[in-house]
Parts: sequence; structure tokens; C-alpha cells
Amino acid sequence: MDFNMKKLASDAGVFFTRAVQFTEEKFGQAEKTELDAHFENLLARADCTKNWTEKILRQTEVLLQPNPSARVEEFLYEKLDRKVPSRVTNGELLAQYMIEAANDFGPNSPYGKTLIKVGETERRLGGAERDFIHSASINFLSPLRNFLEGDWRTISKERRILQNRRLDLDACKARLKKAKAAEAKAAAVPDFNETRPRNYILSASASALWSDEVEKAEHELRMAQTEFDRQAEVTRLLLEGISSTHVNHLRCLHEFAEAQATYYAQCYQYMLDLQKQLGRLPGTFVGNAESTSPPPDTASPTTIAAGAATGPAVPIIPVVPTVIGAPNSAPAVEALNPSDVKPPASGTRKARVLYDYEASDSTELSLLSDEMITVYSLPGMDPDWLIGERGNQKGKVPVTYLELLS
Repeated sequence: MDFNMKKLASDAGVFFTRAVQFTEEKFGQAEKTELDAHFENLLARADCTKNWTEKILRQTEVLLQPNPSARVEEFLYEKLDRKVPSRVTNGELLAQYMIEAANDFGPNSPYGKTLIKVGETERRLGGAERDFIHSASINFLSPLRNFLEGDWRTISKERRILQNRRLDLDACKARLKKAKAAEAKAAAVPDFNETRPRNYILSASASALWSDEVEKAEHELRMAQTEFDRQAEVTRLLLEGISSTHVNHLRCLHEFAEAQATYYAQCYQYMLDLQKQLGRLPGTFVGNAESTSPPPDTASPTTIAAGAATGPAVPIIPVVPTVIGAPNSAPAVEALNPSDVKPPASGTRKARVLYDYEASDSTELSLLSDEMITVYSLPGMDPDWLIGERGNQKGKVPVTYLELLS
């Protein structure tokens, strides 16, 4: 118990000495040991690394999981060292709703078939998103979090110890300075005309005491200087390790970018496949942002040709769609052979190809992205297809792969 009380009193004395030294430095009443420029640069670099790592980590978490409640839940599971339960992604949930709706509407109806196709694609997109989140969490978030919770905590601890060692060193310097000043004053030659003889002995005794105090202060200063230098070297080595941290984070950043590129490439491919599937479904409506074709019951090829000749309006391709299974509908038109048809006098227009397309049979025309072709429609054609011409080549092309131009 006595030892603990002594230690407590000693620690309290050290804390009070440091507090006095720190306060006097703030008010400019005490000298402060300055670190060299290289060490200050290392400190500034470490602080900058810590601050930006925190911001990047937090924003990446928001990117991967926009729901704040879900992020809080994952944080609690992580702190409790428990496995985070599997969570359905938004794409997978949307896919589930679409497929269930298709079953209610009728899986064999045009709307039901389209819902099933889109739902399956959304499910694949959700799976790709899940894989991307998992990969980014392991290869990017975990290294950043390990740095903040591991290396940075060690650096912060050693920096606090260094700060205490510096305060102890400066306090020893101030104590030695005061002791030397008192010793010099005590060792000064007394004025025999003004000083009483009995004070000569007291002055000599005080000089001896101050000499002992100076020796003690010098010894404490040497010990404090040794402790400070040792701690400064330890802290310097840790701060120089920030360069290795940057190299590690650079590698993790490359892996994050590759995972993101893979994710978006998968999404792009899934959507291309979906467009091809929708283009082959009968009775499927696919809108075109630049299409200005009026309904068949409000326009005819004659009126369209007249309008194109009298004004600067965009040429309009006449289309006569047929709906399979509709009551009182006209009989289906026989399949057209693109090589036997000729473009109408008015109704052709230019189109830019948005995506590559591979013809599935001899009646279709293969397309290359960004190429320009001439397109037109014929009465009785499926509204999702046009006749495309490129030089001497001719064939059917899907509307969803084209950007119609004026």
C-alpha cells in the first residue's frame, strides 16, 4: 500500500510538472525544444494520411451501402465480433417482385414474359453487386480500417509518449537554469560594508547547497535527454513507415478499381443480353427517345409522304404493327425477305449503331458499334425491327440497337 501511495504521489508530481511546463510554453514564459524540419514533415504527412484515409473509408462505405441503418448494423456486428447476416440487395429484391408479378399477370403473356426476362437480369445484377461489395470490403476497406485501428493507434500512442518526454526535458532545462542562476547569486562576493559577518557563513552554505542542486539538475537533464532521444527515434521509425502504408494502399486502390471495372462490365453485358432477348420477344414494345412515329390509325403512308415534302419535319417511317392473339386482328403478314424489298421513296433515314449486333440468320444484318446505316420500315413489319442497308448489304436490324437521326 505504501508503494502504491508513493507511486501515486510521484505520478501526480510528474503530471503537475508537465502541466506547468505546457502552460508556460503556451504563454511564452518557457522555452520549448523544437523538432527538426524532417521530423515535422513526417508528422504532417502522417496526420494528412490519417485524415484522408478516414474520409475515403467513410465515403467508400456510403458508396457500397447507402442505407445508414444498415451501416450502423454492420458496425455493431463488427464490434461484437459476430458475422454480419446476409442481406438481399435492391436488385435481387426487385427481381423477386418482378417474377412474382409475372406469375400473377400470366407468364405466357407479353408483359409477363418481359417481366420475367427483366427480373432475371435484375437478379444477375444484384448478384454482381453483392460480389463487388464483398470484394471491395476485403481488398480495400479492410486495409484502410486496419491502418486506422492498428498502425495509427500505435503511432498516436508513441507521439503522446514523445510529447511527455519533451515536456520532461524542457522542465529539466528550466530547473537547471534556475539552479545555476541561484548558484551564481549565492557564490557572488559579499559586500563587507553592508553584509553582517554572521551572514558570510550562511552564504557559503547556500552556495554549496545550490552546487549540489545544479549537479542533480544536470543529472536529471542527461537522463531526460536520453529518454527523449530514444523515444524520438522510435517515433521517427513509425512515421517513416507511412511510406509503406501508401504503397499498400496503392495496391488496394488498384484492386478496388479492377473490382469496380469488372462489376460495371458485367452489368453492361447483362443489359446487352437483356436488350437482345427483349428484341426477340413478340409484341414487346421498346421505346426510342428520338422516335416520332405516330400511331397507325392517325397517319398513313400518303399523309406521311405529303408532310415530308412540305416541311422540314423529320422523316417518319410508317409501321403497321400486329398484336398476336388480339381479337378481330388481320391475318399475320408472311415473313419478308429483306433482299427482295426496295426502300420506299420517302421514309428512309440515317441511324447510328449503339452496340455490336450479330445476325442470328440470313434475314438479319450484323452491326458494328458507331457505324452509320440507312434504315426504313415496311407495312406489316414488327415494330421492333427495321430494314437496314449498308452498301450492298441489307437485312433486318433491331430498333433498340439504333439511334435514329434526322
